Amino acid sequence: MRFLAFFFDLLEPIFRLGQKWLGLSRLGWLFVAPNLLVISVFTFLPILINIVYATTGGVNLFPFQRPFTGAENFQILFECTNYLDLSTCRKDVFWRAIANTLKFSGLQVGLMVLLSLVTALVLNRKIMGRGFWRGVFFYPVLLSPVVVALIWKWLLQNQGVFNASLVAMNMPPIEWLTDAGWAFFWAVFVSIWAHMGFYTLILLAGLQAIPNDLYEAAEMDRASPWRTLTRITLPLLMPNLIVVLVLAAIRAVQVFDEVFVLTGGGPGSATTFIVQFIYQTGFAEQIHLYGLAAAASLALAAFLVVLTLAQLRLTRASEAGQKGR
Repeated sequence: MRFLAFFFDLLEPIFRLGQKWLGLSRLGWLFVAPNLLVISVFTFLPILINIVYATTGGVNLFPFQRPFTGAENFQILFECTNYLDLSTCRKDVFWRAIANTLKFSGLQVGLMVLLSLVTALVLNRKIMGRGFWRGVFFYPVLLSPVVVALIWKWLLQNQGVFNASLVAMNMPPIEWLTDAGWAFFWAVFVSIWAHMGFYTLILLAGLQAIPNDLYEAAEMDRASPWRTLTRITLPLLMPNLIVVLVLAAIRAVQVFDEVFVLTGGGPGSATTFIVQFIYQTGFAEQIHLYGLAAAASLALAAFLVVLTLAQLRLTRASEAGQKGR
């Protein structure tokens, strides 16, 4: 305690000087200045650098060595003769990555929300070992995405556990990760398995915030379980559902680490998503096209901003609807 008192006594002249220069109403800026500095260096500055790379060309790493090209990188990415035929696009891999990302996001987010809701409804009931099952469903969230992918890769590879089990039952092995259809399926499955516990926890918190009096009144009115679910649970859980939906969509669009370790984007480009395209274009390929990768990342950032604004709009609309009832 004496040390803390001595420490704050040393800072008191600085605060007095800040109050004298800034005034009492603007003194708060002095306290948030270190945080603003960190955010500026590690958030806003990289965004500006990324914009510089997106508007320059060449293969040089340093910005002052790169010629200004304006919107040329964006033109290369979005140049297509027929957008319904990806082979007519100048960067067809980019559009295949977008198509894969949209397909993945639709399947993964839809199943994620549905399974998380069902799991939260079950775990909210008085079942035996409820605390244990909550821990079981949340445990994968604590694992690193790379660890999750390595575990499932060990199970799914050609000489893995699943194929060993099939061979033991006199069944032919299946190319889980080298067949395009199966690889995409397992990319969706592993992503859901790894993150479902987090969204289940959000929905479970929303369920526990619903007053029990409403369910008791519905029981007295002899309302069916389906009517109770659709008229009480889901409307009151809607703010949490919107948060889960948008957060899951944002995470699905940015999927990379699990799928990259699990399938490497293959077979072919079957599981190549937009973030992996950015990584390969800027760092993995023999010729590093930093400008093209930066332009693709800005396009992805714009899409994420749209999703975030949609979340805010839906959340406000949901809150306004609840207040109007």
